[in-house]
Amino acid sequence: MAVETVLLAPVFVIFLLFLVGAGRVVEAQGEVNGAARDAARAASVQRTFADARIAARKAAETALGADCEPRVELDDARWEEGGAAAATVTCELDLAFLGFGATREMTGTSVVPLERLRRVE
Repeated sequence: MAVETVLLAPVFVIFLLFLVGAGRVVEAQGEVNGAARDAARAASVQRTFADARIAARKAAETALGADCEPRVELDDARWEEGGAAAATVTCELDLAFLGFGATREMTGTSVVPLERLRRVE
C-alpha cells in the first residue's frame, strides 16, 4: 500500500495543479470579459471618441485592478448616432504561481449600442 501511495502522490499533485491552473484561467477570462463590458459601457456614454477612449481605458484598469496592465482597443467604425461602442480588452495572465513560467493572453470583447437620438462627435 505504501508503494502505491508514493507512486500516485506526484500524479495527484500534478492533477491538483492542473485544476488550480484551469480554474485561474476561467476566472481570468471572466474578469477580462467584465472589464471589456465595463469599458464599452463607459465609452458609450461619452460624446466624443477621444473621451470614449479615455473612459474605456480607465474603466478597464479599474475593473482589473493590479492584476495586469490591460490593452484597450475601441473600434471607431460604428461610432455614430445609433451605432455602437465596441471595446476589446487584452491582458496577460501569469501562471508562474503554478511552478512554471507560463503566460496566457486573455481577450474579452463587448459591444454596447449608442442611443439613436444622441449626438456623437
